[in-house]
Amino acid sequence: MSLARLAGPLTCGCALAGAALYVAIADPASGSGFLRCPLYQTTGIYCPGCGLTRAAHAMLRGNVPAALGYNLLLPLVIAAVTIGWLSWVRVSVGRTPIRVLVTMPRWVSIALGAGVVAFAVLRNLPGFHALAP
Repeated sequence: MSLARLAGPLTCGCALAGAALYVAIADPASGSGFLRCPLYQTTGIYCPGCGLTRAAHAMLRGNVPAALGYNLLLPLVIAAVTIGWLSWVRVSVGRTPIRVLVTMPRWVSIALGAGVVAFAVLRNLPGFHALAP
């Protein structure tokens, strides 16, 4: 196995670790150089990702309730990024991707997508303010 085959995943992993360190140190709520959601800025509508940076900051600081209060999808996003990156590493060293990506039934993908859309709609409706960031 050549180290060159791992250059992409290792570079990406280092970039992710650096980004996580920056998010852990700098508070996104204070406006410290973080971009605002363009959808929310132009329409006032929360997208499914609104609050993810603040949620990641809270999670990296050990405040899980606050993290989930900013965005309930944070665990799903963390799982997707982790599984995707680990699968990339496995393929880079000549192994098969993580089985969940290969064997997941189509209905699970559709249900996950529908769940994200439902979350986006519900967090913008009156009475569901707890889902807003």
